Amino acid sequence: MKFYLLSFLFIFTSFYSSAAHIKHVRVNDTTATAAKDTTASDSMLIYWTEKNTFGMNLSEVAFVNWNAGGNNSISALFYAGFERDFEKDYTIWKNSAKLRYGINAQEGREIRKTEDELRLSSSFGFRTDSTSNWYYSGKFSFNTQFTNGYKYPDTEVPISKLMAPGYTFLGAGTEFSHPVEDLTIYLSPITVKSTFVLDQRLANEGMFGVEPAVTDELGNIIKEGEMLRTEFGFLFTSEYNKEVFENIDLSNQLSLYSDYLNNFGNVDVDWQLAVNMKVNDFVKANVGTHIRYDDDVKFKEDTNGDGKLETSGARIQLKQMLGVGVVYEF
Repeated sequence: MKFYLLSFLFIFTSFYSSAAHIKHVRVNDTTATAAKDTTASDSMLIYWTEKNTFGMNLSEVAFVNWNAGGNNSISALFYAGFERDFEKDYTIWKNSAKLRYGINAQEGREIRKTEDELRLSSSFGFRTDSTSNWYYSGKFSFNTQFTNGYKYPDTEVPISKLMAPGYTFLGAGTEFSHPVEDLTIYLSPITVKSTFVLDQRLANEGMFGVEPAVTDELGNIIKEGEMLRTEFGFLFTSEYNKEVFENIDLSNQLSLYSDYLNNFGNVDVDWQLAVNMKVNDFVKANVGTHIRYDDDVKFKEDTNGDGKLETSGARIQLKQMLGVGVVYEF
């Protein structure tokens, strides 16, 4: 499925959305306390930006003698985020880690997972002079999940696991970092995408785009499925944050990838848009959407009612989020 129009819309939005100011903490080099001469190293400035976030969103509904009926339920989402950004002279290095896990429990039904994500990223850039906002850059990212995923109500056969799938991106290109606005744009014409499916059953089924097992006419496996799929293509990412109103922040993250060797023009989309509303220093509300599309991720469903899952084509994946909870940032 070709997402040319959608990709253009996302890029246009990312380029022209205004952004907030980046805040830096400036630390003077004070490694020596004795009298020292005025060398360049003594007056060198180091800029650090760091942020740690821990939060939990809760929602609950309970009924007692409620004549309209209903099921008691409770949902919880736990999340954490860590950012470590370093900037010195002509060098910039950005690192982040995000963890999210959500569950839902309803009366008369087993606990179900609603959110599961582990995401790491690191980018390193170098510019030739202090006036340029463009960096020669390298970027690495990794994401997977913590626990098994199921096609509910079936909880016997997992459809995903830790590192099944797992994704890594490693590439080189150029990055634009705005000196005032909280906006970064990354373009990489050489990026290697690796898809890991470290579960042999899922690999044999060809899940998440890996090569499936080779079987004979009776279904006996002649050759096991591949656990790794490697692609080589073009990557575009952008990220910005904006305080649109007082205590209301907008966050946009977009990633577009297309493989040179396999159906170039089919674009893998990963787009997250969130609005965060601050009640006070410890209570926040948020609403957001997460859209994914990967042409290699095929869906399975029982299309003919025989109790067996048939493999269908790729689909747009959409997740909507609304939550209120407590958060601690430092």
